[in-house]
Amino acid sequence: MAVPFRKISKTRKRKRRTHYKISAAGTVKCPNCGATIRPHRVCKECGFYDGKEVVSKTEAAE
Repeated sequence: MAVPFRKISKTRKRKRRTHYKISAAGTVKCPNCGATIRPHRVCKECGFYDGKEVVSKTEAAE
């Protein structure tokens, strides 16, 4: 079985892994109320999705 001849240093390992980063989730403004939401999801503030009310405010309050 193959074994590395020399230990890979911490610096070399970390340089290789620099692109493994978490990125911020993309957000858009709700066209109905203007709140910031994630795309393709129902707005938590007003309950609208794609110009239609999907969740009424009375349901959200309960």
